[in-house]
Amino acid sequence: EKGGTETHDSKEDPRVFQKGRPEYRSLSFDKSEPIETLPLEEGLAILRSVAVRKGGQSPGAITDHFHRLSRLPVEQHAALVSEPGFNELCRCAVRNIGLFDTSDLVDVLKACVRLVVPPAHPLLNACEKEFCRRAWDMNLDQLLLVADCWRCLERNVPSYLSILFSYANAHWKDLTLPRFVQLVYIIGEGRRSPADLSQKVESMILKYLDSFTLEEVGAVCLGLFKSLSGISDHVMRRIADRVSLQMEDMSTYALVNVLKMLRYTRMDHLPLLKELGKVIPARIPTTNIQGIMHVTLTCSSLHYFDEGVMAAVARALPSKVTYCRSKDAAKFLWSFGCLDYEPPNEEEFYSSLIEQMHRKLHEFGKFPEHLLTGLLGLAFVKRFPEELIDYALSDDFVRKTRGSKYELKKDLFTLSESVEIECPSYQGSRLPPQLSQELTEMILNFAEQEIYVRPEIVEAVSLLGNMLGGPEYVKNHMILPHTRSSDLEVRLSVDGRPIPFNLKNPVADKKLEDIGVSLTDDLMTQLLKGRSNSRSPVEAEDEAPPGGEAARTPRTGDRAALSGGALLADAGSQAEPELGRWREGPPSLSLNRQPRGVKLAIQVSNRNHYCFCSKRLLGLHRLKRRQLRQLGYVVVELPFWEWFPLLKRTRLEKLSYLHYKVFDPAL
Repeated sequence: EKGGTETHDSKEDPRVFQKGRPEYRSLSFDKSEPIETLPLEEGLAILRSVAVRKGGQSPGAITDHFHRLSRLPVEQHAALVSEPGFNELCRCAVRNIGLFDTSDLVDVLKACVRLVVPPAHPLLNACEKEFCRRAWDMNLDQLLLVADCWRCLERNVPSYLSILFSYANAHWKDLTLPRFVQLVYIIGEGRRSPADLSQKVESMILKYLDSFTLEEVGAVCLGLFKSLSGISDHVMRRIADRVSLQMEDMSTYALVNVLKMLRYTRMDHLPLLKELGKVIPARIPTTNIQGIMHVTLTCSSLHYFDEGVMAAVARALPSKVTYCRSKDAAKFLWSFGCLDYEPPNEEEFYSSLIEQMHRKLHEFGKFPEHLLTGLLGLAFVKRFPEELIDYALSDDFVRKTRGSKYELKKDLFTLSESVEIECPSYQGSRLPPQLSQELTEMILNFAEQEIYVRPEIVEAVSLLGNMLGGPEYVKNHMILPHTRSSDLEVRLSVDGRPIPFNLKNPVADKKLEDIGVSLTDDLMTQLLKGRSNSRSPVEAEDEAPPGGEAARTPRTGDRAALSGGALLADAGSQAEPELGRWREGPPSLSLNRQPRGVKLAIQVSNRNHYCFCSKRLLGLHRLKRRQLRQLGYVVVELPFWEWFPLLKRTRLEKLSYLHYKVFDPAL
């Protein structure tokens, strides 16, 4: 990326807010502060005098030497740090470290920053130990300045930060606005969130929110994001309220930091997202690739589809694609696949990203999650680059996934099973059958406890069983376990009669007897609105249900009332083959050989299957329906905007709706 158009500096860009107020000069190290350059001859003279005196220097003289040497031309700094005279000066400072005034010791540390002293240098070890010893005798400005210097030196100082946070907690009333923002910045750069400060941080954000500059708003959000500090919906909404009103005046960098926190808190703030659609497309061409990635990932994580934003990203990306890290390329592919969007320049867009994935193949051994993220995003939009898939499903790569901090087995399973269904000519690596079976059982066990028992599903199963003639006419299961959502399977003969096939009905036996909760207004609100915390599409089904188990007591006669008489069952129908048997012969083939009827895969959808405030299916659920059709099923939808309101209507209305869905030939 060096020499290209990308100018992102991960060390300096987060510090831009410090230029907004003069108070930050006493709290942070300013590399841009002009200094008078020291001639090289004077620097060499200082080193000679240090070598001659061999440690007979006062702390004040040592401080002055460091300060003057730090004014040497930048190109001389690397050579200086390895000079014997400089090493002697450092040893002298270490021997006398306890004699320095705090202000002199801070000046020595600032000189080390300017000279880019290596973070593990013995002088810095001594300085850190001494600052920890005297921290409680320092003032808050000094403590924050020293913490800022450690950040500039890229030195990890957990002990010092713990003391700083404890000091700040004890002197919270002394936190002015600049001190607070600088503290949150330090918390973020230290990648740790002090639990005892969380409530105080929220209160301070609310106190100063209207007085923050827009860069400070971005800095606070970035600090919270980097330290994984959760904040309440109320505080995040207040931040988003302000940003949505002033987005046009906000730098793209600060805006992206707000979006990161919006994504982390899973806050679907519609005014901000709509304003983003107006402001960000014009900025995309001049935004660095990581900023574009975070904009795109925010939209997909919140399931928010804005074609203007996505099309602008797609237009700009091919010319910038070589700046993508493996993570960036993977997140772009995931985001577009998740939102099921293929842009006008789809071939150029996808081919450029797939080529970049090939170029970054060496990185995936260290970051296996990125390869699977990208390949799943491609699978959602029916793209299967076989060389990358062959590598991802190889024994060597599967072993590498075990060392990841993420659980990747289910993603491997989704990819492997999708390839088996959609790529019949694929000859590459495959997951071991034992691993596939293990994952199938794990997912089905989870579904038994968390998915099959959701009230909207249990109600549909119960009513379908009554309408069709009994529980043997409907099966609540996962036809495709790798898609992690349930199906209500119903079979009809050629003349439209229901066929009993669920002769082993453990779910019905276990779940439909003596189950019942009242469909209260509160439960209906949860069902209709879904969870406030949206999940990524791959995670969407891996959640507990929004309410408890719910089903109505089965009644007889509903089927006859709706169909006008008894419906004869096909006595010769076969029991459902064991899970996984379709791998031996896909149902689509058996249907062609035995055109005896139709298999319905009824989908009881919820809000997390669709884009936010939209009837646009997410990529995983588009993939599932596509694969069901490929295996010979007719997909029938009970969309949440129709079925959930019906849950509080009369039994006859629900049965009438289900009868229409099952028996209407147009569907």
